[in-house]
Amino acid sequence: MHTPSTRPAARACAAFLALLLAAAGCSKPDPAAEMEKAAMALEKAPAPPPEPGSDAPAVTPSQQLKGAMEDYKAGKMEDAVTRLQLLRSTPVLTPEQRMALQDSIASVMAEIYALAEKGDKRAIAAVAQYERMQTGR
Repeated sequence: MHTPSTRPAARACAAFLALLLAAAGCSKPDPAAEMEKAAMALEKAPAPPPEPGSDAPAVTPSQQLKGAMEDYKAGKMEDAVTRLQLLRSTPVLTPEQRMALQDSIASVMAEIYALAEKGDKRAIAAVAQYERMQTGR
C-alpha cells in the first residue's frame, strides 16, 4: 500500500530511471523533437478544471507544453523545467500522453544535465530547480 509520502519518491525514482534510460540509449534523442511528439500527443488532452476563485481560463496541457518548448528553445532552461514538472502533475492525461510527456522530459533533462556537466550556468540552475521540485513535493 502506498502512502502519500511515498508517492513523490516513487515518481522521482521513475523520472530518474527514465532519464537514465534516455541517456543510455544508442542514439541521443533531440529534446525539441521529443517535445514536439509530446505536444502532438497532448493535443487531445482536456484542460484541467480552473482553480477555485480564479478568473483565468484553464490552460490545456498542449498549451503548457508549447510554453515549455518556447522557454527551452529560448535558453530559459529553469522556466522550461518548472513548466514540465508542473505539467507532469496534470491529472487529465491518458497513460499514452503521460508516457510521451515522460519521454520528452527525460530527453530535455539529459540535455540539461550534459550542459550542466560542461559548466553551463543556466543548465546548473535548471538542474537545481528540478531537484528542488523533486524533493519538495
